[in-house]
Amino acid sequence: METSQKRKSRQIILLIILFISIILVSLYSISVGSINISISDILKIISGQEVANNTYGPIILNIRLPRVLATIMGGACLAVSGLLLQIFFRNPIVEPYILGISSGASLFVGLVLLGGYTFGFSTITPMGLFVGSFAGAMAVMIAVVIAAKKVKSITTLLIIGMMAGFICNAITGILTAFADKEQLHSFVMWSMGSFSGFSWTQVQFLYIVGVPIIILAYVLSKPLNAMLFGENYAISMGLSMKTFRMVVILIASILTATITAFAGPISFVGLAVPHIVRITFGTSDNRILIPGVILAGALMTGVCDLCARMLMAPIELPLGVITALIGAPIVVYLLLRKTKGNEL
Repeated sequence: METSQKRKSRQIILLIILFISIILVSLYSISVGSINISISDILKIISGQEVANNTYGPIILNIRLPRVLATIMGGACLAVSGLLLQIFFRNPIVEPYILGISSGASLFVGLVLLGGYTFGFSTITPMGLFVGSFAGAMAVMIAVVIAAKKVKSITTLLIIGMMAGFICNAITGILTAFADKEQLHSFVMWSMGSFSGFSWTQVQFLYIVGVPIIILAYVLSKPLNAMLFGENYAISMGLSMKTFRMVVILIASILTATITAFAGPISFVGLAVPHIVRITFGTSDNRILIPGVILAGALMTGVCDLCARMLMAPIELPLGVITALIGAPIVVYLLLRKTKGNEL
């Protein structure tokens, strides 16, 4: 039987390993591509020891580094969002897109790319796509929050979110049926999900929004732990379920909406990472799980993004396909290993 001290030491070691792995994967991701760059050159340019306007400077600082930083924050946000929703709904198959957030974003982007709406912009720009995507995601979120005030059953709230997603998908399907080939191609490319083409302005926005929200999620560790024992226990501990419900949905929705707006729908990270961390760390304590999913989500997304870039280079594969191919077997293996261990 593993003692509490040994378990805590093992968990700290795992967190350190994840952190170091993120650094190594990030450096390797910056170094490889159509032009390979040595790690020493990368470190010199990032630290300012070498002039950034040389051959490698623009490639590192304007293309690869923003993309790597975006994948780190994107993976962390999606993983935290998935963990919160799985705890809140007490359902292991819930992920950030189950509430229709992604479908709402896809609908409004569909209005931009397929319907020609520009939301006040003279032309369709990346910022116009962001405005449309974020507006759609937040519109669905607001509808779910309003529903959360009126319904008591978490299951009913989950069904409402799913129905909102179905409605958005249906309208998007209608737009798709009337779109021409060029418009449809642009929409399909966005819907595949990708962290390519991130600018420093977009990266700054991700971190300005993501970091405070993730910190807020960690502050909620204690009430989240109380939720593990059921609503009645949480209420007996003085937790206001209506307020807590809206805060959790708001946090999960903002994290998902922000990433979806910039990178498109990226599935499976929010579903797989919480399972992987929960089983690997051997705990349900959210004071450990939240830092764990932050690091594991960043690592998984970084590895998947690297695979999407390099497996069929120069063709870039859809990121969502890679996250599913890598994440699904890992979750199945860990679940089978856990079941086998319980039977022994």
